[in-house]
Order: sequence, then C-alpha cells, then structure tokens
Amino acid sequence: MTEKELHALLEKIPALKREIEKAIVGQSNVLDELLAAFIAGGHALLEGVPGLAKTLMIRTLASAVSLSFRRIQFTPDLMPSDILGTEVLEEDRTSGKRFFKFNRGAIFANLVLADEINRTPPKTQSALLEAMQEFSVTQAGNTYPLEKPFFVLATQNPIEQAGTYPLPEAQLDRFMLYIKLDYPSEEDELKVLMQTTGSESAKIMPVLSGEELLVIQRLVREVVVSSELMKFVNLLVRETRPQTTTQAFIKENVEWGAGTRAAQALILSAKAHALMQGRFSVLPCDIKRMALPALRHRVLLNFKAQAEKRTSDEVIENLMKHAAIEE
Repeated sequence: MTEKELHALLEKIPALKREIEKAIVGQSNVLDELLAAFIAGGHALLEGVPGLAKTLMIRTLASAVSLSFRRIQFTPDLMPSDILGTEVLEEDRTSGKRFFKFNRGAIFANLVLADEINRTPPKTQSALLEAMQEFSVTQAGNTYPLEKPFFVLATQNPIEQAGTYPLPEAQLDRFMLYIKLDYPSEEDELKVLMQTTGSESAKIMPVLSGEELLVIQRLVREVVVSSELMKFVNLLVRETRPQTTTQAFIKENVEWGAGTRAAQALILSAKAHALMQGRFSVLPCDIKRMALPALRHRVLLNFKAQAEKRTSDEVIENLMKHAAIEE
C-alpha cells in the first residue's frame, strides 16, 4: 500500500464518525469509544437509560459501512438456537434420503446488535459470548466460522433490575470496552428534537467496506507503543488488584482487580484511538482516554464500597491520579 493509499484509507475513519453524526447528535466521546472498539476488532457493551439512541447508534454504524447487520432482541424466552442456528431434518425429493441441514441464526452477520442482553437467561448469554470469543459456532459436532469483520455491540438498561440477568464478571470480560451513555446536554437535546420530529431524516451513506475495515484492524496492531507506556499499563492493571497493589484505597474498596485481558484491551483500544487521530504511535493521552471504558467492568468492588455507593469509575480515576505517567 502506497503512502497516498494509506492516507486515503485513514481519512475514512473520521469520515465514518461524521457520517454517524448525521443521525446521532452529540455523544462524541461515546462515538470515539465505539469506533475504537470497532476498528480494534473487539466488542463493546453500551449501557444507558432508555431513549438515548443506543439502538439507533449501531444501526447508523451499520448503514455507514458496507457490512451485513442483524439485530437480536433479547427476551427471557430467547433460546441459544435462536441466536446460533439449529439443525433441521430435510428430505431430498429426488432420492428420498433425509439429511440434516444447518439453518444459520442471527449471529451470522458482520455487525450484531444484542439489544438488552441482560434480559435473557445466562444459558443464552453464554451462547452469544462464546461465539464472540471463538469467532465460530459449533452445532452437532460441526464448526461454522463467523465471517470477519465481526463486531457485537450489546446494550443494557441500568435502571430496571426486575426480570433481568446481570452479566457475570467473567462474561463482562469478553467485551473490550464498557461504554456508558449519559443524558445529552441541553443544547444537544434541543438539536435532537428539531432533527427527529420533522419530515426529513438523515441519509447515511456507506463510507467503509469490509475489506477496508480488515486492513484498518491490521494497521491498529502495527501502531507503536513505547516500552515505558507498555510497562505503565502493566503496572496500572496490577495496581487494581488488592493482592498486589501499593494503594490503600484499592485494598479498601476492591474485591477483585483486572486481569491480563484488561491490559490487552487497554493497549489495543489506545492504539485504535491513536490511529483515529492520525498517529502511528500511542501517547499517554491515549492510555488515559481509554482507561475507563477498558477497566470499569473488570474491577469488582467489595461489599463495603458497594454499601457506600462507590463506583469502579471512581476507583479507577483515583488510581489514575496516583499513577505516574508523563505527557
């Protein structure tokens, strides 16, 4: 790839964000985190109260790329076969012989929206998360690979707890980033009202193909991280663990710290963030920017911290203040 072709390809990343912003007003930070997971080849969990355009966000992303898209509405009666697919007995009309044919489920798409993932039982959640990890589906002894690129965005509602099945920490760990969506500002909310209550709707045009996305995902891996920053991320993740930390507030508030996958997620998402800024080297600001979405679901608070209404975000932000990292 020539330098001119590389530059043209990287220009498509901000163009993709601009295309999404035609339909999504504000939420620039959320879009940055979403796109970081997307171009890094990971999956994302998006949490926000109803009515904040979580579903519209992933639908718009799907429209802005030339990829197949499926939406799965998670309900208490959803079965693993509804997601993965099932073996169906069929008969050859010519020979009369019977055979099993695999009917592919909704998981067989490039972009999958797992809407309200915490509304379905753990058995069904596990089926989805296994496919996310292995990039394949196994049914009746046969393995069916999922087409790449493959990106899952799961959503969940933090308010309603009745009739929900919260994801266990081990399953949360499968998501590269845990993105929190907050209420828009007064100005942005007014823009949303003006934009969505009229007769015209935004027309989203594809700006990125699947082949181009795969090239970008490979480029993310080539972004340089200095040995000093690599050591910093390693020490930062180790400091979240009460067994090895030097920080008293971690020992007081944390039951379990982040594992090695957390450090991998932070480095990869920081690389993606750097590439989104047009850089092929990670800076400390990239690490700081992606620390919360990469670590918040991997730091488990103890009973004392939960009783005092503390959050993992507060603990991580406190840790980042004590961490020594030069800009």
